[in-house]
Amino acid sequence: MQDRWHIIREDGALTLARHLPPRFDVMAQTAMPLARKGRLAQQIRQDLWRALRRLRGFTPVVRVEEDGAHLLVRAGGEIRARTFPRAQTQATIEAVLNCPANRARWLANARREAAADA
Repeated sequence: MQDRWHIIREDGALTLARHLPPRFDVMAQTAMPLARKGRLAQQIRQDLWRALRRLRGFTPVVRVEEDGAHLLVRAGGEIRARTFPRAQTQATIEAVLNCPANRARWLANARREAAADA
């Protein structure tokens, strides 16, 4: 299955990864308002892939965990290549996570619903 993504749910956290175990060879993190973790992770994964799809061997990994009144998002991924531009890749991930337009779109799609938290 080419479209197989693993969703790992733990106490107050959700990790979205293509391969198990999830591995962060490069990553960045940010805080977000409370929202549906699954939808938020999926949106971030899509934008990471769009930004880094030309990076050979890159597979996105996103972890979203509750941290009090907000969510802590750790985004990045596994890179199955011997060498890669680590600093440039991390800067790209940070740019994706900190883009105001991305954040507004992600939250619009992941607003917390009364009974749902997926």
